[in-house]
Amino acid sequence: MRSFRDAKLMAKTLREAMASRQIDLSHSETLEIVARQFGLADWNTAAARLGEHRADPTPAWGDASGVGLGSGIPILRIFDLEKAREFYLDFLGFTLDWEHRFGPNFPIYMQVSRSGLTLHLSEHHGDASPGATVFVRIKGVDAFRAELIGKDYAYSKPSIQEDAPGGRTLQVPDPFGNRIRFTQARD
Repeated sequence: MRSFRDAKLMAKTLREAMASRQIDLSHSETLEIVARQFGLADWNTAAARLGEHRADPTPAWGDASGVGLGSGIPILRIFDLEKAREFYLDFLGFTLDWEHRFGPNFPIYMQVSRSGLTLHLSEHHGDASPGATVFVRIKGVDAFRAELIGKDYAYSKPSIQEDAPGGRTLQVPDPFGNRIRFTQARD
């Protein structure tokens, strides 16, 4: 079975191949086509189903009943796709994994990731409340801060709080009132 990453690469390859034939397809459209090639209803279904086929989909830990919960994926509310791309992709350095719309002129729902952290960003009214906070464990908080400061993003100049709960924390607010707290445990 192909993986989620393989399916994304297939969509990208399809989009490039069609573009070379002057057929313009969006990334979202090619993801939907790839999902149908796998015999699935849509890309959201494909992403969930293909994610099940990782080498080890079950956490190695669990409680006494045998239940092992995996990492959660926070959903953050966004209001402007271009501002979201500028912040999450350009500034924070995340990669766009996929995006979905139910049709033309519908709100966007997308997944971004970087180095083990996955976030869902949604324009849909009921998906999340603006002003959420996401707590993220990080190694190399100083290097990450230096990377961000080096990008000279006009809307954020993150600083490290030394005495934050959990360790040294770099809090970065997004343009929509959400905050991401990157926290490195004290030595």
